[in-house]
Amino acid sequence: MKAAVITFPGSNCDRDLAVALAAAGAQVSRVWHKDDHLPSGTDLVAVPGGFSFGDYLRCGAIAAQSPIARAVSAHAARGGYVLGICNGFQVLTELGLLPGALMRNGGLSFVCKDAALRVESTDSAFTDGWQRGEELILPVAHHDGNYQIDAEGLTRLKDQDRIAFRYVGGVNGSVDDIAGVLSENRRVLGMMPHPERAVEKRLGNDHGARMFAGLVQGLVAAA
Repeated sequence: MKAAVITFPGSNCDRDLAVALAAAGAQVSRVWHKDDHLPSGTDLVAVPGGFSFGDYLRCGAIAAQSPIARAVSAHAARGGYVLGICNGFQVLTELGLLPGALMRNGGLSFVCKDAALRVESTDSAFTDGWQRGEELILPVAHHDGNYQIDAEGLTRLKDQDRIAFRYVGGVNGSVDDIAGVLSENRRVLGMMPHPERAVEKRLGNDHGARMFAGLVQGLVAAA
């Protein structure tokens, strides 16, 4: 399985994401934001966390206008898999690959801690390694992670089983405690928590490793 990890100016989780995917068995390429194409045969595009372009204007807004962003959108349109984490989630909403928007946290404060999550949907390559209702702990670190969507959009997410994760007990004011959402074809996932920061038990937490292992195995099996 071939994965491409995108780097923007201000990305700070791109290496963590590349290491996590490689440890799960993926063949990982690193892609710079000024590139206008993805490596041949890319199965998964991974858009990392950080503060692309200093979060100028809106988080992810400038990154969504970069040359590589057009290639990411084309990859998604072809049915390719895309994972956006934290700032990557913000970029995917700016690209229109996922609905809703990430707003300033409730309380207007930066949140940096381990957060409890509940798996809400297992009907995706990203989440089928868990059981519905299973709880896990993943780090969060964001100032603009407050997921908002209108009532009609929220109903659509619920009816289509596209809420991937919810916070247990709330974290940032997100509507319905949403921590991650899926696209209509279930091949694009955006999430604010950081699974790539939780892949080694010796560092205190490996709850995120199951996502990468299941994703790689699932895409290899589907190839």
